[in-house]
Formats: sequence, structure tokens, C-alpha cells
Amino acid sequence: MTEDLISRRGLSATRGGHGEKLAVLIHGLGANRAVWSRMLAIADAHWQGRWLAPDLRGHGRSVMHGPYGYAMHAADIAGLIEDEDPRNVVLVGHSMGGVVAALVATGWYGPRVSDVAAFGVKLVWTPEEEAKARELSLRPARPFATRAEAIDRFLKVSGLIGLVDPASDAAASGVSGSEGQWQVAMDPRAFGCVGPSIPALLKLPAAPLRLCAGAKDPMVTLVQMQGIDPAARVIDGAGHNAHWEAPARVWDFVNNKS
Repeated sequence: MTEDLISRRGLSATRGGHGEKLAVLIHGLGANRAVWSRMLAIADAHWQGRWLAPDLRGHGRSVMHGPYGYAMHAADIAGLIEDEDPRNVVLVGHSMGGVVAALVATGWYGPRVSDVAAFGVKLVWTPEEEAKARELSLRPARPFATRAEAIDRFLKVSGLIGLVDPASDAAASGVSGSEGQWQVAMDPRAFGCVGPSIPALLKLPAAPLRLCAGAKDPMVTLVQMQGIDPAARVIDGAGHNAHWEAPARVWDFVNNKS
């Protein structure tokens, strides 16, 4: 059974499961908590524990005001787990969510955790890529005449185009508005988080950090990951959104079984 909640910091989240252990699932830039739906179906069937999947600030149904730096996202997540036993908390982060998870795991924001499992984290950003992200962060939110157009834009921004059915609930979760004024459910200013060295941030956690990525992920290579985690691995056949493409394999990675 699942339950929706709004945190004191304005994060919208869904939680479910039973038990002492808690997996906190942190999505990537441009996505929202719906991207975990396929993996959560596996977790609900095979895991004796709880899970918590928030929409990050500026995404989905969460508060739409910044700042949107990694530190603010980390403070938001820390607020969700402040009452948890750190021995039972594992953070699972995809892409930007992996960076946020690493910062939470430093303990700088109060709560501590037992483990971090991050995948699809882009480690190397070129100056051109950083400039493009900053340019996107300065654009006003674009209105769309139809819901279908807004959904198409959401799937492109999140990297889910071609993976998620545009008619699905997961696709619908990425838009908001009404007839003639549909928008992607994301504050474009959230793109402004880029800039800090990602490898440097991933070396900060006080808890063990494990890395993996889809073998076809264009954003990161195994060699790059091994510079942070010598035991890093790849998931054959998967791309950047491995939690959607190969959810069972990602769940095994989270549980340290692959």
C-alpha cells in the first residue's frame, strides 16, 4: 500500500513498504518520482523494507522555487530522513540524484546513512555542456497548447522519449496545467545546478558509495566510474535510464546482489 505526503520543506513524495530498512529513491534532473514505478513493483514483491520516492524541488508536484543547487536538494532529502535510524537507510540516486545522495551521505545535513547506490551519474561536463544547462535555466517555462505537446517535451527533457508510453501515468506525471496552458512540471531554473566538480562531490560521502551505469549510457563510462569506485559495474543492454529499462538488474545492484 502506498501513501502520498508533503514534507515540511515542500517536497511531494510517495512511500510504501513495511519494515525497518528504508530505500530513498532520488530521481535525476528533469524527471520525477514516477520513473521508479517499474523498479518499485519489484521492490514491493521481493523486499522486506520501506521505500520513499520524492519529487525533487522544482520537479513534479514539489515546491517550485529555488535555490536549486545540489546543497539545497541534499538538505531537502535530509529533512525526509531525519528521524530514521542511519543503520537502516540506503540512498539510491539516478544521474543528478546520485550527486544529491552523495552529499546527503556526508552527514553535513544532519542525518547519516548506511550506503549509497548511484547509477547513471554524469561525471565529466564540458564547458559547452555547462553553458547549455545555464542557458536552459534562464529560459521561461514554455506553455503548450495541448497536453500531448507538453508530454512530448517532458519525455525529451527527462531522457525518457522512446521508453515511456506517452499515454501512461508516468508520462502524465511530468506535466501540469489546463487547456491551452500546459507546461512541463519542472522549473527551468533547476538546470542551473551544474558547475561543481562531480567527481569531487562523489568523494565526500562518509558512507560507502557504489556506482554503476547502463552499458549504453552515453553520459558516463566504466573507466570514469572506476576512478571513484574501483568496483563500479555496467548493466548490459541498458542506457541512461537503467531503472526503467532493466529495473530488476538495478534493484539487484541496490541490494548488492550484482
